[in-house]
Amino acid sequence: MGRFNFNQFLAKLRGGFVSPFALRRLGVLGMNARNVHYIARYNDRDLYPIVDDKLNTKRAARRHGIRVPELIAAFDSQPSRRRVLEVIEPLWQFVIKPARGSGGKGILVVVGREGENYLKPSGAMVTKEDVLRHVSNIHSGLYSLGGKPDRVMVEALVDFDPVFDKYSFEGVPDIRVIVFRGFPVMAMLRCSTHSSDGKANLHQGAVGVGIDLATGKSCHAVQRGLRISRHPDTEMPFGELVVPGWRDLLRLASSCYEMTGLGYLGCDIVLDRKRGPLLLEANARPGLAIQVANGVGLRTRLKHIEAMDLEQLEKSVEERVNYSMQEFAAVRTLEQKSA
Repeated sequence: MGRFNFNQFLAKLRGGFVSPFALRRLGVLGMNARNVHYIARYNDRDLYPIVDDKLNTKRAARRHGIRVPELIAAFDSQPSRRRVLEVIEPLWQFVIKPARGSGGKGILVVVGREGENYLKPSGAMVTKEDVLRHVSNIHSGLYSLGGKPDRVMVEALVDFDPVFDKYSFEGVPDIRVIVFRGFPVMAMLRCSTHSSDGKANLHQGAVGVGIDLATGKSCHAVQRGLRISRHPDTEMPFGELVVPGWRDLLRLASSCYEMTGLGYLGCDIVLDRKRGPLLLEANARPGLAIQVANGVGLRTRLKHIEAMDLEQLEKSVEERVNYSMQEFAAVRTLEQKSA
């Protein structure tokens, strides 16, 4: 359902301008259509603070029984040097991030220590002065939406499931699920690479791997708009990739509909070795690159959900997940394509 000709789509992109009519024929959702027909129509702006502020998201998630990474400390105002050092001194691993950051900016990940200094995933050294400077930059609004003063969050580092170790380079992959009116409609795994500097950002060179909603298996993979079959750094074939605990992950994503009240949202999820899927953040304006990662347009799937009557929409989380897994199954997975 809704599968477009990927080669034809890329050819049009490389040729420059792609008309809205061509995109519509291919089943691709464009930015204007997303903004007008889905974000503006289904997302009440009064609810944006729930997802635009990660502290608000974390608190809402806890109220709804949705698992999130552990919060160690939060600073609403510029903390003193002594207070910051009191928090991080006993920690071996931690993450410092802005509450209202966007695009993954302003996130400092520490994976170990060497004497008085801290180590980033790349092996680069971070001093205590670097940490204090980073906290000050977050509070000043350097990374926040609109450049407004921000709150600082210190979180425990997630004990990531090793299943993805060979599918990422100097970073941790996360899973983005688009949820529409409570129904998961599309998912992808974002894998960091050397060219993306260890960040799971597709625009910086990370790999986007489309995930079959029915099985949790990879069905398509792209880097910088080009189809690939292996990770560019680790050479691991994506055709063997399967996300463990897939149904639980979809349940978590679907539950974010009740948690946020937003009809159209993106849920970013990571897998913890012991706790399973954890919600990193939710997004009221999720990007559209997930379509390229899957080789599938969103438009057809969204229209399918829109055509439901009220009785069909009044389903439980479990029923919505079951419906999406059956209705939006991939035609073939990468493993089947390479066979």
